[in-house]
Amino acid sequence: MKKNIAVIFGDGIGPEVTQQSINVLNAVAKTFSHEFEYTYSLMGADAIDKTGDPLPDATIEACLNSDAVLFGAIGDPRYDNDPAARVRPEQGLLRLRKALQLFANIRPVAAYSSLQHLSPLKAKQTEGVDFVIFRELTGGIYFGKKELSEDKTQASDDCVYNRSEIERIAHLAFKLAQQRRKQLTLVDKANVLETSRLWRQVVREMAAQYAEVETSYMFVDNAAMQIIINPRQFDVILTENMFGDIISDEASVITGSLGLLPSASIGNGTALFEPIHGSYPQAAGKDIANPVGSILSAAMMLDHFGMTAEAGLVREAVEWTLKHNFVTKDIDPVNFYLTTTIGELIVEYVSNKVPGEDHETNVELRKSTII
Repeated sequence: MKKNIAVIFGDGIGPEVTQQSINVLNAVAKTFSHEFEYTYSLMGADAIDKTGDPLPDATIEACLNSDAVLFGAIGDPRYDNDPAARVRPEQGLLRLRKALQLFANIRPVAAYSSLQHLSPLKAKQTEGVDFVIFRELTGGIYFGKKELSEDKTQASDDCVYNRSEIERIAHLAFKLAQQRRKQLTLVDKANVLETSRLWRQVVREMAAQYAEVETSYMFVDNAAMQIIINPRQFDVILTENMFGDIISDEASVITGSLGLLPSASIGNGTALFEPIHGSYPQAAGKDIANPVGSILSAAMMLDHFGMTAEAGLVREAVEWTLKHNFVTKDIDPVNFYLTTTIGELIVEYVSNKVPGEDHETNVELRKSTII
C-alpha cells in the first residue's frame, strides 16, 4: 500500500522525536511491503522565523494533498514570554485544524505495568487503567470572539457551540464506546454554563441511538478529581475543547510521563497525528527527549490507514522497550537512553530483529553518560 504523509517537524524537540517516528514507519514499510512518501512543511516558530507566518499556504496545501499529517510539537519561549506578541506559533496549529476541519482530538490513556512505580498515583489506582478522551477541537472558547477594551482593563472570550458540532464528535465517541467496554462519560459544567447544558441535552438525545452504551454525566471539577482517585472507572470520555485540553494533560500523570502519550485529530479530511507533549525547548538538540509519544502517534496513523497488524507491532515494540527499562531521561533521570537509541531499538524490533541477551549487552554501551 502506498501512502503520502505530510511531515511537520515544528519546534523544540519536534524534529528529534518525529524523525524517530519516520524511521519506525520506514521499518514498517519494509517489513510489510508498503511505500510511504513524505512531504516536509513548516509550521510554528520555525515557520515564523523562515517565512514570517506560523502557517504558510504551502503547508496547508501539502497537508490537504496528503493521506495524513505527522506533526512534532509547537511553541517557543520567545513568544510564550511575550504577551504583546501578535504572531504566535500556536496560531499556526489552530489555523491548520480549521483548514483540515479537524473537529475531534482522540487521546488514549493507558498505564504500563512496568512503569507503575513512576506514576505519582499508587499502583492500585493505575493498574488496568485504559480509557480514551474525545476532545472537541474547533469550537468553544479557543475559537470564540476575543475582545480587549481600549484601556486594557477588561477582556472577554466567547464560548460558542452549535448542535451539529456536538453531534459529529459525539457520534465518534459513542461508536468507539460500542467497540470497547460500552461506557461513555460526558464531562461538562452544566450547572453553570449554557454551552454545557446544550452539550448535555444533545448527548442525552443521542444516547437513545446507542442503547447498549451506558452514558453518564460528570461535572468537569469532579472529573478532574476522579481521574486521579479512580481512573479505572472511565472508558470513553467526551468533552468540549478547553475541558478536554486540561483533563487530557492531567491524565498524562497516570502513565508516569507526558512523553508517552499519543493523539490523533480527525475530521472531514486529512487526519493529523501528534504526541500530546509540548516543544520542551530546554531539551531540544540534546538527544534526550522521549520519542514514544510520537511513535505511538504514528501507530495511530497506521490504524487510520487500516494497517492494524502494523500498528499492533509498533505498540508491541514500544512495550518491549519499556518492559526492559530502555527509557529516556524523563522516566529515569539516572539510567536513561538517548532518543536515537530508543528509536533504533523500536526499529529493530519492527524489523523482526528481536533483541536477545547479547544485543541487550550491546545496547548498554549506548546508555547515556549525561549527568
